[in-house]
Amino acid sequence: MEADFVIIGSGSAGSAMASRLSEDGKHSVLVLEFGGTDIGPLIQMPAALSYPMNMPHYDWGYQSEPEPHLGGRRLACPRGKVIGGSSSINGMVYVRGHARDYDHWAEEGADGWAYKDVLPYFERMESWHSGGHGGDVDWRGKSGPLHVTRGPRKNPLFDAFVQAGAQAGFELTGDYNGEKQEGFGPMEQTVWKGGRWSAANAYLKPALKRPNLEMIKCLARRVVITDGRATGVEIERGSKVEVVKARREVVIAASSINSPKLLMLSGIGPAAHLAEHGVDVVADRPGVGQNLQDHLELYIQQACIQPITLYKHWNLFSKAWIGAQWLFTKTGYGASNQFESAAFLRSRPGVEYPDIQYHFLPIAVRYDGQAAAEGHGYQAHVGPMRSPSRGSVSLTSADPKDAPKILFNYMSEEQDWIDFRHCIRLTREIFAQAAFDPFRGKEIQPGYNVQTDDELDDFIREHVESAYHPSGTARMGKATDINAVVDPECRVIGVEALRLADSSIFPRIPNGNLNSPSIMVGEKASDHILGRDPLPASNKQPWINPRWETSDR
Repeated sequence: MEADFVIIGSGSAGSAMASRLSEDGKHSVLVLEFGGTDIGPLIQMPAALSYPMNMPHYDWGYQSEPEPHLGGRRLACPRGKVIGGSSSINGMVYVRGHARDYDHWAEEGADGWAYKDVLPYFERMESWHSGGHGGDVDWRGKSGPLHVTRGPRKNPLFDAFVQAGAQAGFELTGDYNGEKQEGFGPMEQTVWKGGRWSAANAYLKPALKRPNLEMIKCLARRVVITDGRATGVEIERGSKVEVVKARREVVIAASSINSPKLLMLSGIGPAAHLAEHGVDVVADRPGVGQNLQDHLELYIQQACIQPITLYKHWNLFSKAWIGAQWLFTKTGYGASNQFESAAFLRSRPGVEYPDIQYHFLPIAVRYDGQAAAEGHGYQAHVGPMRSPSRGSVSLTSADPKDAPKILFNYMSEEQDWIDFRHCIRLTREIFAQAAFDPFRGKEIQPGYNVQTDDELDDFIREHVESAYHPSGTARMGKATDINAVVDPECRVIGVEALRLADSSIFPRIPNGNLNSPSIMVGEKASDHILGRDPLPASNKQPWINPRWETSDR
């Protein structure tokens, strides 16, 4: 029950670190994971993505506090409770984020995390396959553990969405993960040979064949800190509480919800809050649990007058056939997450790089798998990427089994409302283009009668949903920054031999889905932990719209 490195969590960052830290065979590594196996079609079949994230067996089942600006609604906050963490229950969408997101991190005090520094890690982790759909070969990785592919885009609606964007005057992009993020184009997914390519499949399972890497199923209760140094982790297995010793370092990678909770249970966090719950203060770090960010989105739905949407498969017979085809051949509808076209746009002139994201889907359906009663339809998930609202994660008690208190404080700034109204009106403009003429029926949601700012605000308040991208709760910054929690080498400030590397450390949420940046953090943190020189910086320059100061397109 001891190792050189003890990693808490087998998710996107944790799996990457487990693989990299055990790679040269010189160090023993233990991974602590509370969840169970990821074997089974509900996780491994891409099209089944709405099931595992709503199953208590695979999901911690967290909910936000009643959100004051959303009429007191509590929003779901799923986090993976399974090998592979949230990479085993997510929507498998692959987005690196924009170059300027990382430049902003560096400006915020995360030295060495500018785009030129992180791009080599994105390239190291990827095995990219364009599937004959173009893309920026020179910007992509060829031999990493993480396979990234594109859906077949056979449904004509995928092309209609991209053409409509061009007709509305927006840019097109052949690869939003390459030189040019801005525009309409194909969406990428972590799917390989028809199956979900989670961090567990890419990194952890191959690495577990090594003699120096082991995984223990247990609940991590707290980090044991002796004389200011992390020496191990107190765990619970069955009814037994014991300590796993770390000879070199403890590394927390338990998610932006559970990582700050663990820090606080270990005595690292806002002193007054810890005292309130009877936790002895080891390091007074007021930033722990603060700076919580997420992406919200709306589903804008339009009826389709041609029976070509996935709705025709929304019945038990079709689902059984698709499931059987996938089980035996790993092909067909089951082999894609169905997010196959995307767009990244700027909300207004003067915004330098995209701050709106679209996922397009050829069915009108919710994330929880509830189809629209109207029948055939298509939808765009749309939302602003850089909300100024900030929330927090705090302890409800000193009992490690209690869920933390999560308040996102969604839509607490006027800019949020301005941005979302714009997103709805912009989507209507795109859906009104000639490319959709052969398909367009009535607007299902919000509905044509919802037009004024007040009507749109009511719709937003009632229908906005989380995109499940919580992050930022233990942000990275200069060691002298009172609100930073980790320094640019992912060391927890104020405690020796303790690191934290997952989406908690993002100073600001990147634009896009968070699986890719979380894995990148695990990759880069591994080099810091092993004391290696970082990969040489890249000199590639991202495309920035020459009209950004005067136009939104």
